[in-house]
Amino acid sequence: MTAPHETPQQETRENHVTTGATVWLTGLPSAGKTTIAYELAGRLRTEGRRVEVLDGDEIREFLSAGLGFSREDRHTNVQRIGFVAELLARNGVLALVPVIAPFADSREAVRKRHQVAGTGYLEVHVATPVEVCSVRDVKGLYAKQAAGEISGLTGVDDPYEAPASPDLRIESQDQTVQESAAALHALLTERGLA
Repeated sequence: MTAPHETPQQETRENHVTTGATVWLTGLPSAGKTTIAYELAGRLRTEGRRVEVLDGDEIREFLSAGLGFSREDRHTNVQRIGFVAELLARNGVLALVPVIAPFADSREAVRKRHQVAGTGYLEVHVATPVEVCSVRDVKGLYAKQAAGEISGLTGVDDPYEAPASPDLRIESQDQTVQESAAALHALLTERGLA
């Protein structure tokens, strides 16, 4: 019910969730992380949520240009993304982060940054098997690796440390993008973030 001094629009805005959080979608290249993130972002925006997708490729181009793919550079990249995500989340934005982040210690450092700040953080493992990812091969990385054109491909000839106990595990090979996004939406709703 609208209070005597409020317009219906003010009441509606006050009923929207304003708590920010970071949702980190980790998984192998071509696992479906970015596709799921954009699907979920669209749904959340129609519900009136403030959402940003921190796409790993865009971050590499604009925020982490000059970094390579050594363990140290990958860690630095993840920490930069984690900083931006926490900043957005602290200010009421739901930051969806579809970034491989292959090392557990890097992801844990981001989680701890959020905990220290009192900001919500969820880790989602898009657990698509490498065999499925290599068939999808969205960016042609698996083909280039197989042809010897590149090395250091996460999950093939470079390590990927899968999360031991993520907040959600998505088996994208067994469901549609919409079903994957719906599962993540359900988790956000359960945690009071959607």
